[in-house]
Parts: sequence; structure tokens; C-alpha cells
Amino acid sequence: MTFDVPAEAYDAFMGRYSVPLATVFADFAALPEGGRALDVGCGTGALTAVLAERYGESEVAAVDPSSSFATAVMARFPWADVRHGHAEQLPFDDGVFAATLAELVVHFMSDPVAGLQEMRRVTHPGGVVAVCVWDFAGGRAPQSRFFQALRETTGEADDESDRPGAAQGQLAALLDTAGCTDVTEGEIGVAQSFDGFDDWWEPYTLGVAPAGRQLAALDESTRVAVREAARALFPAGPFTLGVTAWAARGRA
Repeated sequence: MTFDVPAEAYDAFMGRYSVPLATVFADFAALPEGGRALDVGCGTGALTAVLAERYGESEVAAVDPSSSFATAVMARFPWADVRHGHAEQLPFDDGVFAATLAELVVHFMSDPVAGLQEMRRVTHPGGVVAVCVWDFAGGRAPQSRFFQALRETTGEADDESDRPGAAQGQLAALLDTAGCTDVTEGEIGVAQSFDGFDDWWEPYTLGVAPAGRQLAALDESTRVAVREAARALFPAGPFTLGVTAWAARGRA
């Protein structure tokens, strides 16, 4: 899946979560010292930034299927090896990375096993392969309350809960199937503060898929109804929202 929105829209929608999550995810991955690192499905560069801090920008590579995102990351990290491409056919040689990571990506892969096999292929033997996906099935994703409001209003929602990796145990099973060894899985999470409901709601109006695209497809009166249903799920005034992802790591 690609995101046909400006990088700034994605940053506003998901960046407030993915940026702090990237540090927690990198810690979970138990990154090896030295070598090169690859960010698969880099988006606008949340994880790329963390890998650049830990390995040095010239030792980091990144790839994304959305040309607007790849272009933005190229501009933000001019010394990194940033390419336009898909996880299922990574444009890198065998065994060149000490660590290959994918943050909030597996559930968007057209073939997750093929994507993870590619991640294993480009990682040298004994190197780290790590992935994470929001706990959509458990209702602990940033978008979970939006999807709840959408379903209450319209009777349906693509809440991403049936996507690969969105439930406990699925990421570990996918890494196993892809041929990784020493696979472990756990929870990681972050908390994000908001000035109020409108601060939380506004990014959903930017059309970022899947949530924003579903909202944009509704008529105006239904969008207003979804907004008010969502408002009822939050307290008045400022609040903090805690969100959780499943994470798994293994070795090539």
C-alpha cells in the first residue's frame, strides 16, 4: 500500500505517535553495535532519524513505496541511502545490513511473508530483523477510537484489525515463517498529550489512509456525526492518550 498524501499530512496524522515510538522500538530491537541499518517502509523518517543517531547517517538506508515520502526522507537525511521501492522486492544486495527494521509497515505489505523474507535476505547472518504494528485487534491503536466512532455512526469500518500483525502472536509467527531464528515478541507503547478534542481530530480530516480516506468518502452530515461520536469518547479539555503496538524481533 502507498500513501498518496504529502509528507506533511502524514507527519501531522501519525508523526506524533511514530516519532516517540521509533526510539522505543529501536530499544526493543536490541540493535547490534556497528554495521549498517535499513528502515523498510520509512514513511517520513521517524525511525530513520533514530537509526541515523545510533549508526551515523551515512550508515543508514531507507526505502518506501510512496514517492512523496521517499523524496521527503532524501531531503531530511541527505547522507543516507534512500530509495523508492517495495518491501517485497527490496533494492539492496544480500546480507549488507546488521539490522533491518520496519515500523508500522507489515500490515500494509501486499505479501507480509515475502516482505519479511526480503528483510531477512538483506540482513547478514546473525543480524537483527525487527517489526512492529499497532494493536488494532486489541483496540489500543491511535486510530481505535476513531474507528469506534465510525462504526457507531455508519455501521461499518475498516479498522485494520484483520490485517497481518495487528494481533498478539502474529508478528512472531510471520518472522518464523519468513525463516528468522530466535524470535521473540512483546508490547511497546507511547503516550501522546493533546490540547483537546480538536487537536486529536484535525489530522483525520487530512485524508491519510485508511482512516482519513474513509472519513473523506462520507457526506458532510455523516462526517459531522462521526466527529461528534468521537468527541463523546474523550474528556473535555486536555488529555493524554496511551497507545500500544506489538513488536517482534529475530535473527537472519
